Amino acid sequence: MPTNQKLRIAVIGGDGTGPEVAAEGMKVLDAVCRLEGIEYESKEFDYGGERYLRTGEILPPGSLEELATYPSILLGAVGHPDVAPGILEKGMLLALRFHFDQYINLRPVKLYPGVETPLAGRGPDDIDFVVVRENTEDMYTGTGGFMKKGTPDEVAIQTAVYTRKGCERCIRWAFDYTRKRNKRKRLTLVAKTNVLTYGHDLWWRTFQDVAKEYPDVETDYNHVDACCMWMVKNPEFFDVIVTTNMFGDIITDLAGILQGGMGVAAGGNINPEPGGTSMFEPMGGSAPKYTGKNVINPIATIAAAAMLLEQAGYEKASQRIIKAITTVTGTKMKSQAAGRMGYGTREVGDLVVEAL
Repeated sequence: MPTNQKLRIAVIGGDGTGPEVAAEGMKVLDAVCRLEGIEYESKEFDYGGERYLRTGEILPPGSLEELATYPSILLGAVGHPDVAPGILEKGMLLALRFHFDQYINLRPVKLYPGVETPLAGRGPDDIDFVVVRENTEDMYTGTGGFMKKGTPDEVAIQTAVYTRKGCERCIRWAFDYTRKRNKRKRLTLVAKTNVLTYGHDLWWRTFQDVAKEYPDVETDYNHVDACCMWMVKNPEFFDVIVTTNMFGDIITDLAGILQGGMGVAAGGNINPEPGGTSMFEPMGGSAPKYTGKNVINPIATIAAAAMLLEQAGYEKASQRIIKAITTVTGTKMKSQAAGRMGYGTREVGDLVVEAL
């Protein structure tokens, strides 16, 4: 339920088209908050590639402490053509996820009306599931190193780290989410227990232990390769998937294509604990070639704003945005591809506001 405190949102437009889509997300959020009587305040932060090139800083001193005063962050995009790949991603995205212990990555996979999917004969009723990805462990801890780097005898070690605490809190959250999501109540664990016999054995045992406390939730298991196959062949089978950080990273990109592309795919990096800071973003990149042309699709960022409101406790306002999105994709937009939507970026935002 909504708290009595004013909603506080940090807005990081980021790079390329990020500020453009972030502006549309905030436009829609502002409109629905006025309609629903929700008080909020927001502040923009210029973190991204341009600041890094200008100052050498990704997150300046004191930035994490200031961001910690905002329960919600709306991010546009990260990625600059003049900054080497990995610098901004590690220095901002991973830094924020780990610092704020955003241990849940939530990815709704929903095909909106009017949006094309590569799957023949499939519609919105067939593609409607959620992936819960553990977000702070696995390969992403940066554990490992080099020996004899740059020589013919070079050795590189990258270690996946799993803890009982990390597995259990993610799995338990996924069970709770499955229980309240709909009447199906089916939770599928995706891992690779036949090969990754240490870390994924821990995931399997933890999943079985926690499942005993949720007798009303149907459980299932897929190896990750089988999951990819079934997502394409029978996406309607899935309700909620819970999986590891690395596998979640991969299968959610496949899922994004199934739902019509990264222009409509939104996600949240969530710290569910009281007082935690969570971050919401579109799944697409910064698309620098489209910067300033008013052609990039803002639907994913608008959906991310809806996720932000839901996590903050304003479920009615969140659903109002999702309903408006389905109206716009189903009756107005010609395509979800940049430059082929039939409308500009700002006009799509205006259409969603009108549909609220």
